[in-house]
Amino acid sequence: MTVTRTGRGASRLQPVTASAPALPGRPWIEQAWRDVVFVHWRVDVSAVAPLLPAGTRPDTIAPDGSDDGVTTWVGLIAFSFEDTRFPPFGPLGRTGSVGDFLEVNVRVYTRDDSGRRGVVFLSLDAGKFLPAAAARTVTGTPYHWARVARRHDGDRMAYAVRRHGTHLRSVLDVEVGAPVAEPTAVESFLTARWGMHVGRAGRTSWWPNEHDPWVLHRATLRSVRDDLVGAAGLPLALTELEPDSVLYSPGVVTRFAGPRA
Repeated sequence: MTVTRTGRGASRLQPVTASAPALPGRPWIEQAWRDVVFVHWRVDVSAVAPLLPAGTRPDTIAPDGSDDGVTTWVGLIAFSFEDTRFPPFGPLGRTGSVGDFLEVNVRVYTRDDSGRRGVVFLSLDAGKFLPAAAARTVTGTPYHWARVARRHDGDRMAYAVRRHGTHLRSVLDVEVGAPVAEPTAVESFLTARWGMHVGRAGRTSWWPNEHDPWVLHRATLRSVRDDLVGAAGLPLALTELEPDSVLYSPGVVTRFAGPRA
């Protein structure tokens, strides 16, 4: 286990593991993430640090798997959000088709003063108004209502989004390749994330989650035209560069516990 120093002294940094740690407490929400496309670019920590909530900083890993302290990552992630339910309410907690939608989000990678690793969502564009409004209200995550479409043709998977009330769009098209027998250190770092950091009213909470290990495929980005990454405050030309990692997964069923301080 790595030891990292913070402003409060030394604290243990949560290791990157393919399997999730035990979820603390009862699951609050369960949902399936299907046909997940991960497109990532490597950036300097200085591009990400100003965008993060209090008590967090960029999580870092170099392309060779070492922690160089300066290399972090930006992800453009697209998937289908399905089968949402709230376990505390039993059969009444199923949302049915009301909770099914397509999503495209921009996320970055974080660690906090307690050594917990997670992600911070800089934006999330959802294809239905009600789930987007509810998630923004309940969790404080920056959801936006958008028009989102998906096309699946053989090994090709494409997502397109246009945020309502703006000119912001994103289109990405990938070709799915062979399964990943053993993820690299970077691929595990980018996908095996067991919580999200959420800033709200000057305070930061950590929402832990769990799911089975990802089944990953390497993929090739055939095209991308994106406004969302730049609109989130990241370098405008980032998505014009060749991505440093492109992956696909058929999906997982994930569960979140309630927030921790």
